[in-house]
Amino acid sequence: MPGRSTAISNGEELKKAVVALSKNLGLEAETEVKVGRRIWGAKRHIDVVLTYSETRLRLGIECKYQGGGGTAEEKIPATLEDIQAWPIRGIVVIAGPGFSENMRGYLFSTGNVVDLEDLEDWLKLYFGL
Repeated sequence: MPGRSTAISNGEELKKAVVALSKNLGLEAETEVKVGRRIWGAKRHIDVVLTYSETRLRLGIECKYQGGGGTAEEKIPATLEDIQAWPIRGIVVIAGPGFSENMRGYLFSTGNVVDLEDLEDWLKLYFGL
């Protein structure tokens, strides 16, 4: 998948890239899956939910893109906390040149954040493909 992240320029394109990659691996993909409410009452949605039909194993994915300096990287720790309330395992997929090296290091150290460049290998291991 080298070079794919350079073609991504926003969060919606990132979500579409995750869905396309997943389907190429034979996974079912649903987008904007409702999964309850947040503590202040807002509806909680998962960007992409993948299912491997042979085992019914599921994975939720939040997609975060950051093209330049901004707040996406600051929101990811809260997103990681939010994932803990999901009824399925979840990860965050990131793309874009705007994530600082320090934040990238922190995010990868959580074990719950995957760069788009590494997602194919990660999904193959997780789903046993």
